[in-house]
This record gives sequence, structure tokens and C-alpha cells, in this order.
Amino acid sequence: MSNAGMDAEVFEQFLIQLERFVRDRLIPVERKIIETDLIPESVLEAMRDMGLFGLTIPEEHGGAGMNISQYIRTMHTLSYAMPAFRSIISINVGMFASAFKNGGTEAQKAAWLPRIAAGEIAAFGLTEPGSGSDAAGLQTTAVPTADGWLLNGTKRYITNSPFAKVGLIMARTATENLPKNAHISAFIVPLDIPGVTICKSDRKMGQSGSHIADIVLEDVHVGSEALLGGELGKGFAFAMMSLDNGRMSVGAAATAYARRALDSAIRYATERKAFGEPIANFQLIQQMLAQSEIEIYAAECMMDDVTRRADAGENILRKAAAFKVFATEMCGRVVDACVQIHGGAGYLAEYDAERFFRDARIYRIYEGTTQILQLQIAKHMLREFAAAN
Repeated sequence: MSNAGMDAEVFEQFLIQLERFVRDRLIPVERKIIETDLIPESVLEAMRDMGLFGLTIPEEHGGAGMNISQYIRTMHTLSYAMPAFRSIISINVGMFASAFKNGGTEAQKAAWLPRIAAGEIAAFGLTEPGSGSDAAGLQTTAVPTADGWLLNGTKRYITNSPFAKVGLIMARTATENLPKNAHISAFIVPLDIPGVTICKSDRKMGQSGSHIADIVLEDVHVGSEALLGGELGKGFAFAMMSLDNGRMSVGAAATAYARRALDSAIRYATERKAFGEPIANFQLIQQMLAQSEIEIYAAECMMDDVTRRADAGENILRKAAAFKVFATEMCGRVVDACVQIHGGAGYLAEYDAERFFRDARIYRIYEGTTQILQLQIAKHMLREFAAAN
């Protein structure tokens, strides 16, 4: 992402417009999405018209060309609404756009980025039944043919795969495990070609309207132009370059959703009466409200700091991981307090508190679990200490 990004004034106007869109268009359809498990096509069209599928894609390829802080602030604004809306655009503007910008050939960028910016949905295929955080266990294979590649394997928990037109699929191009995961290459696979099966959407704890499903590849033939960047063994590296941005995006989403839960708890506490007065007058309720506010503020400060550093070109691996861990764990505490403030009503599906609680749980798991990120942060701290002493 170029650090200059969109014109600052134009961007601020866009954010005001997006806030209004979230309030007037997205939040009112949430109940319908919970019932149908689908975002209405009219809402998707409105999201395409606003350019939400191309936020990070360079302007010459039809996107908005946002820098990192603009992109993360946009995700934060959008994520005040239910998670399905960020989810549907997240792969386009995250992993997919990033991998293409970092590693795509000019021909590949010209062929795919305008389509993605216009709102064709992309999927990203790394995780498998036997490997997630551990890329060395990757089993999907890509074998060279006379005029391209033959892919075989299964990808699991693939976000947006039921709606996606194209997948960026990670596959083995070497049988043995090589340093820096150079045995993995990335392939651009249209998902409507022979041999590709998209399985039934998995049923999930929360996050209605967002879908994950397995992608099964059986003797899928792609041309030689499908190899991202035209280079073997670079796929994993291209994909991992965007991990920091993905973690910041999830951190921003968790921060915004915590704010939504707190707003709902405040409203409930001022309306609900017990012992003849609003429960908001009770000090232990006030303590939960105040503690939530304190933690959300801390996450907002981390978000501002880490995105500013990212745009300045700093290595933010550790800080992006720290923000993601803090914001997602914080969101878990805030949605829990929101249920507690609602009391018995917080356990009922008719109140939003119950779904906030379920929706927020995944934030601590995807884009790096809390535990994997804690290990990564510690490893970097210890490496730095050893180098300095």
C-alpha cells in the first residue's frame, strides 16, 4: 500500500458517508440477515457502489488506493455493524489484494484487480484439515503439466468460498519442506472450473451471514499464468506479507464491536428499572460500564499508534500482534459485561447482547490465535534481547 493513500479530506468525507451507511442501511437489515443467513443482494450492490470491495486496491486498477491507517479506520467504522459486512469484503481488500500487489505480475494485476475492486468476491486458501498455523503440514499439491499445473487437495474453513469467483490457493510445489516455506506456491484458481467443489457452508457459533466452507480440488487444471508472480516457492511469503494488516483489521473490528456492545449496555441500563430506579444508578453496573470504556479507549489508542507506524514504514509485526491480542481479548470481556448488565434478558435471542457474545468469540481465534501471537511476540522480544547482549 502506498503510504500517501487517499486525499485526507476526501477520506474524511468518505468516513462520514460510511458511518451514515452503517447506521441507515446495514444495522436495520441485521435481523433479516440473522433469519436468512445471507446479506441481501441490494445491500451488496450498495457496498459495491461505495467501493468497499476495492479499498486497498491501487487506483490504476479501479480501487481507492487507501493507505494502512485509512483502510483500518474504514474497517473500524464498518465493523460497528454485524461482522458479516466486514467478512464479505475482507479477503478482497486484505490477503488477495496484498498478495497481488506484493507478488503478482503486471498481467495478473491487470486481469484480476479491477474485477475484485468492482466486487467479484475472492477467497484465500491456506488452511487445510491437517494444517492451520503450521504451514509445514500443508498437503495440497500442484504438479507441473505440459501447459500448466494440476492441483489436488482440500482447503478448510475458507471464508466466502460459497460466494467467491476466484481463490488464491496455496499448494506444495516441492515434496520436501524447504526453509522459509519455499515449498509452497500460490495459484490463482477460478472457482467455477472443472474439478473444483465448494462444500456446504459450515454451521457456526455466531457471525450470521458470513460463510465458510471447504474447497475440494480434484485434478484441477490451470494454465501456467495461474502461478502468482510466475515464481515457484514465493506463495507463502507473498501471503504472509499481509498478515500484519489482517491482524490490525481484526483488532479494529473487535474494537468497534466492543463499542457497539457497550452502547447497547448503556441504553439497556438507563431504560431497565429495578428497586424503583434505572439500574444505571447502581455502582456495580457503573463499574462494568466504566471498565469497558477504559479498555475500548486503550484499544483505540493502540489502533491509532500501530497504523501510524505502519504507514511510516516501521516493522510492526510485534505491535500488530499485540493490538490484535489486546483488542480481541478486550472485546470478549466487554461482550461478557454486556450480557451481565442485561441480566436474564442477555441470555435471550431477542436481545442483541446474546449474539454480540457469540459473534465476538472467533476474533480471538482467526488471523492468529491469542496463544500463537503471544509466542510470536515473546520470540521476537527474546531474539532482540539476545542480539543486544
